[in-house]
Amino acid sequence: MQTFISIVIALLIFSVVVVIHEFGHFIVAIKNNVTVEEFSVGMGPRLLSRVSKKSGIRYSLKALPIGGSCAMLGEDEDNEEEGSFNSKSLGARMAIVFAGPFFNFILALLLSFIVIANVGTDEAFVVKIDNNSPAYKAGLRQGDKIIEYNGAYARLGREISIEEYVNPITEDGVSVKYIAKSDKKVHKINYTPAYENRYIMGMSYNGTSGPAEVSTVRKDSAFDKAGGMMGDIIISLNGEKITSGEDLVATLKENPLTGKQIELKVLRNSEERTLKFTPEMTKLYDRGFYYNGVRLKQNVGGIIKYSFVELRYEVVSVLKSLKLMVTGKVSADEISGPVGIVNMIGKSYKETKPMGMKVTILSLLNMTILLSANLGVMNLLPIPALDGGRLFLYLIELITRRKIPRDKEGFIHFIGFILLMGLMAFTLFNDIRKIF
Repeated sequence: MQTFISIVIALLIFSVVVVIHEFGHFIVAIKNNVTVEEFSVGMGPRLLSRVSKKSGIRYSLKALPIGGSCAMLGEDEDNEEEGSFNSKSLGARMAIVFAGPFFNFILALLLSFIVIANVGTDEAFVVKIDNNSPAYKAGLRQGDKIIEYNGAYARLGREISIEEYVNPITEDGVSVKYIAKSDKKVHKINYTPAYENRYIMGMSYNGTSGPAEVSTVRKDSAFDKAGGMMGDIIISLNGEKITSGEDLVATLKENPLTGKQIELKVLRNSEERTLKFTPEMTKLYDRGFYYNGVRLKQNVGGIIKYSFVELRYEVVSVLKSLKLMVTGKVSADEISGPVGIVNMIGKSYKETKPMGMKVTILSLLNMTILLSANLGVMNLLPIPALDGGRLFLYLIELITRRKIPRDKEGFIHFIGFILLMGLMAFTLFNDIRKIF
């Protein structure tokens, strides 16, 4: 039953995100007098359908609840009759294509407003600092509001977290731009972080009262080589039972890792697995302060401001994740397709359901923000068959002032479609592999 509900919720979220995307194309096409032949919610055979007497547009509800479509006259044909997509100016065509991803960003922004209005946001500021740390000696103090971290925009605690994940601290130093609590002025400091040599497993996990679930796995680390995966739940360490992330933190504090082999037992899809490996000695750098990671309520001005900050964070997170994929800094286990996303939504629903309907809805809205921003960014990538691929070809047309022949444009998009199908097959196989 739990799995069925997760699938239904996931399909609803997918559908909303895709229908909003297609509605963006639809509304801008109408504004530019393009003939829209059909606007559909869902895919596959029609269940319900009605043709508007006023506009002639067919509105359809289809059998498969996986998105929607906006079919425009002559969109993928060498057709320039009046009202066809290709009969319009280059600017109009670019606006229609761009509108889909743009509406995804609008959806993410509006949902961010709702979430932040209810639970606030993790505004980045110093909550604790070691008085002997290089950061303190450089001038940073408790309560100072962080605005940049190592050159990256950082208004949220999550922005600092993702920056450290993408670009870990090294001996090159740390830079922090902040608004001092004492004088309300902007300051910038640079300092060399302290470090210690420590044995590590090569993964991070949830250290709260919830299950000790692995959240990230460093590629080629001891944990990775032993077969550990993101999403594994640690249930014992060297025979000692682990019931929560806090348990694991306490156990490691009492029994620090050494160069000796350890035995971890993990749960993966309700199946117990045993991992044996030797932790690796690593030089770990310490930024010297702790930043806020808790959502705090905002006033009206803060809600509006941080809604835009949230949207920016989601967009930048996707771009940084793509950078990690391209540079090979993330393993295949950290890449999820449709099945992985359904599991993620199901897990979110399961964990928040006992906390009440409001918390559950807000959690699912957060998931929708993530997916909508992802769809917006991914569709703007200059890949054939995507909106970004079309915009790239239109940009070439703008520069050369010559239309690309429709047969060549169609062939380019066909190749892109084949590549996308290959990527989808890979992510599906990867999701199934992680389950079994």
